[in-house]
Amino acid sequence: MTSPWDTPRARRSALEIAGRLRTLSETERDMIRLVGAPGFRRWLDQIHNIGGCADPIYLAGRTITRDAVTGAVMRVYTTANEPGGVLALRCGNRRDTRCAPCSRIHAGDTFHLVRAGLLGGKEVPSTVTGHPRLFVTLTAPGFGAVHRVTDSRDRKCRPRRDGGECPHGRPIGCNQVHSEADPRVGQPICGRCYDYAAHVLWHAKTGALWNRTTILIRRHLAAAMGITQRTLNSHLRVSFAKVAEYQKRGAIHLHAVVRVDGPSGPEDAPPSEVTAEILETVVRSAVEAAEARTPYAPGLGEHIIRWGAEIDVHAIHSVHSEIDGVPMTDEAVAAYIAKYVSKSVGEVGGIDRRIASAGEIDRLRISPHVRALMGTCWRLGGVVELAPLRLRLWAHALGYRGHVLTKSRRYSTTYEQLRAVRAEYRKTKAAGGSVPADVPTEIESAWRYVRSGHTPAEAEIAAGVSQDLSRSRDIGRSELSNEEGRRVYG
Repeated sequence: MTSPWDTPRARRSALEIAGRLRTLSETERDMIRLVGAPGFRRWLDQIHNIGGCADPIYLAGRTITRDAVTGAVMRVYTTANEPGGVLALRCGNRRDTRCAPCSRIHAGDTFHLVRAGLLGGKEVPSTVTGHPRLFVTLTAPGFGAVHRVTDSRDRKCRPRRDGGECPHGRPIGCNQVHSEADPRVGQPICGRCYDYAAHVLWHAKTGALWNRTTILIRRHLAAAMGITQRTLNSHLRVSFAKVAEYQKRGAIHLHAVVRVDGPSGPEDAPPSEVTAEILETVVRSAVEAAEARTPYAPGLGEHIIRWGAEIDVHAIHSVHSEIDGVPMTDEAVAAYIAKYVSKSVGEVGGIDRRIASAGEIDRLRISPHVRALMGTCWRLGGVVELAPLRLRLWAHALGYRGHVLTKSRRYSTTYEQLRAVRAEYRKTKAAGGSVPADVPTEIESAWRYVRSGHTPAEAEIAAGVSQDLSRSRDIGRSELSNEEGRRVYG
């Protein structure tokens, strides 16, 4: 029997199709494979469920839910019927440069964590709105002149009428105008004048400097009240939540919320004599007095680590108010801190992974300033006396080894508690109501890791899902704002 593909016309069509397939890109060929694979629709549902995660983790296994009293099986879930026999889960990376969908969730958790400490909720009483609360910004000192953003055409970067040159023959001023997007912003006027060693060592001891500052705040507050530091906790508690942000010059800024509670924590009112004004005075004096020291090293000596001269301290209000045009309400501060928790050194041209060798630094596509900072970390990391600072391990972070966000124990809820609530909600939703809420259950699970990441086509689809979900959220927020405006203004 003659095949329909044996005709000359059919053979020419087959050759044309094969030729077109050969010209397709790798992503296009992978897209044809993915869409034509069995279970594509269910895989797409999984990607929607994880918000278009950029680097999902695929697991295989099962979960059995039993009645804790009778042992009867109430629900069974297995990946045997899923596409490829696996289930996609979020990567959970907080960095926006690694995974925008997961970093958005982390920023949301941070918003609720900080907001609960300002407005109450998440087991924090709403009476905290009446406690003294400050929003504090601490900066790094100067390590050398850098190009900066100018807010108008009439204002130059670093104008100097008399000109002048540095010891290396470079101009010490800059009469140009720089926009926010100008790549020169944050770069040194003269790289040879810039004190890279001091910059890196300051980063390495920033955590110790912050710890010293919190100790001094408590000590100075006790002195202001006329009591000893030993008895301070029987009168009040001081709570903190702070986030680190990289500036354009690659130096860390810290934004912190400082709150005073009663001796039992946020459920207690603080002493009436402790006001926001007194707390501001105490914080400023503690910041000015705080210092840390680096280990002594030959050729470098001992560096004394202090905060920069630019210190901003503002009281936080429950009603709308502004300081220099910047809102200082509970919601605004929580949103401000949450915005920075998903950022990293990648925002200033660095990388989000650890460095294996000095040669790798030379091959990176980064600015000369960031390269010099990483190189200084690697060079100083080889100094025996500075080994405790672990500078080579944190060279990718320019020497900074602190957490992006930290808080005192009594400030508010924790990330772990927020994630547990979300996991419980998802478990209840997945059960579809088949497991009564009042029935005690026990869960038996057996899971194994299979793979992670996307193929080229999967990455394209996941990015589209993420963009669609983000657009839907923006539309929802816009409609909510319009509805609120109509309710308030009629």
